Order: sequence, then structure tokens, then C-alpha cells
Amino acid sequence: MTGELDGTQWFKSSYSGDKADCIEVAFVGDLVGVRDSKDMAGPSLIFAPAEWHAFTGAVVAGKL
Repeated sequence: MTGELDGTQWFKSSYSGDKADCIEVAFVGDLVGVRDSKDMAGPSLIFAPAEWHAFTGAVVAGKL
């Protein structure tokens, strides 16, 4: 799906600072894209909003 995301606005968390080993996130319509900041041309994962919310909620709760 990488080619379909060309021109997408990707961003890292402000908590990442200048680190290069982070994930980047993009909002693609109603979906959430995630990619490795070290391999921007590599594959991206796409999540439905409910999946992304469940994942980030589990991270914040310390479950992951």
C-alpha cells in the first residue's frame, strides 16, 4: 500500500524528539497509517479508527 500513500502527511510524536527510530503516523481518510521512520519507503500498516484507538489505549494503560 506504500504507493497509495504517496503525498500523505506523516508525523512523529513530539515525545520522539530527534530520534530516528520511531514510528510515523498519518491520517488517510478515515484510516490511520503507521510506518517506520527509519524506512519511509518501506511498508505501511493501515488501521481502522477503532483498532488504532484500542492499540493506543493499551499503550497508555501500560498493557503493551
